[in-house]
Amino acid sequence: MLFPTLGFGLFFLAVYSLAWLLRGSNEWRKIVLLIASWIFYGAWDWRFVLLLIASGFFNWGVGRLIGLAGDDERRRKLLVCLGVALNLAVLAWFKYYNFFMEQAEALLRSLGWERDLALMQVILPVGISFFTFQGMSYIIDVYRRQTRVAGLLDMTLLMSFFPHLVAGPIVRASHLVPQFRSVPEISRGMAAMGLLLIVWGLFKKAVIASELATRFVDPVFFDPAAYSSLDLVLAAYGYAVQIYCDFSAYSDMAIGLAALLGYRFPHNFNQPYRARSLQDFWRRWHISLSSWLRDYLYIPLGGSRHGLARLCLALMTTMLLGGLWHGANWTFVIWGALHGGVLAAERLWRDFRPEGWPKLPPLLGIILTFHLVTLSWIFFRSASFGDAIAYLGGIAGGDWTTTILTPLGLVLILAGMSLHYLPRDGTQRLAVRVRTMPAALVGLAAGLAILVIDAMRPEGVAPFIYYQF
Repeated sequence: MLFPTLGFGLFFLAVYSLAWLLRGSNEWRKIVLLIASWIFYGAWDWRFVLLLIASGFFNWGVGRLIGLAGDDERRRKLLVCLGVALNLAVLAWFKYYNFFMEQAEALLRSLGWERDLALMQVILPVGISFFTFQGMSYIIDVYRRQTRVAGLLDMTLLMSFFPHLVAGPIVRASHLVPQFRSVPEISRGMAAMGLLLIVWGLFKKAVIASELATRFVDPVFFDPAAYSSLDLVLAAYGYAVQIYCDFSAYSDMAIGLAALLGYRFPHNFNQPYRARSLQDFWRRWHISLSSWLRDYLYIPLGGSRHGLARLCLALMTTMLLGGLWHGANWTFVIWGALHGGVLAAERLWRDFRPEGWPKLPPLLGIILTFHLVTLSWIFFRSASFGDAIAYLGGIAGGDWTTTILTPLGLVLILAGMSLHYLPRDGTQRLAVRVRTMPAALVGLAAGLAILVIDAMRPEGVAPFIYYQF
């Protein structure tokens, strides 16, 4: 079930109506939201609803046992290690089993031992990386005494809540569970912001991202040898805009849907392509993941507390694992390695910049960072390492005079980049104005905007890019 479809619209309308009809009983309201979330997830494959339920029960149980352990630090540490290990085992089985078997088989062959290992067609459950990370963060936070032990209903709803279930943001228990414990309220401001974010996200996904993907980016990446060097460069820029508009659109719609149900999600993007350094980029891009990696991986690995060498090692390890989190493919590992290497280089330059050398001008920093990110997107988007190298080889030598990019495609790329230079609080300002308008007029305007977007978008609805992670 995809957000920008009529089926989801009808589904959400029914859930919205039931949720507010039951506001007098918060427990029944949460039960309805939980069942609705399982129906939403089951639209892909009902078998994996059981996995989602089991994951919620397991993480709730481990959190409760940690809470009951009191001051027995040895028992608490054993429980949190067990909880994290089993979460990772589930993720590894579904997402990485075949990848690791293929690498093991290739290694054995290189050593002269020809043997076929057991490969299986393991179906990847949608959103497993997101709800697994959410479960791990909960039990770690309970262990650290940074959040209270949640009740079973609150915990299963936290992990199953449909607005953020399949592609984030990764909402932590300390942020959302306290909201579940009290009866939600919705103001005109929240409703206005929610509607604006949904319509804005729909536009970014259905018009900008989908048009660029279907008309230009996907064909070029599918067969880069058939296109000019100019097309390859433009398609790399196009993909940078596509993935931003696609993923930020999902986050905007998720935040908007949650707001209409009375809950607040944290923002997940902050104009990332105006970042002046790669460190700044990761403070702006997929903020819920970058903060998760910082708090649960980078800092426990030592962070900046144990010298520069340890810091660089922690950065590289964090970004390599962050790359692998995105998928079982060497292209994601290389993508993570590029980011980790540049982050380490930035830190080394900051600490050892020769005395008297000027700092990089902000505009030059933005341009350089954007192109480093775009270069890494080529590996992220390519199906294999060989395809990425072929793509880069095509850029290095070829025709720079012809292109298949249409004027509309060029306008969309430029529009996608210009979004990063709009006022940061533009949506909030507009919401302040919208909340004073009559409800009937707001509904009519939102309906007309959706109809216009539907008329502008290409045929069909492609899944969000981050559904595969």
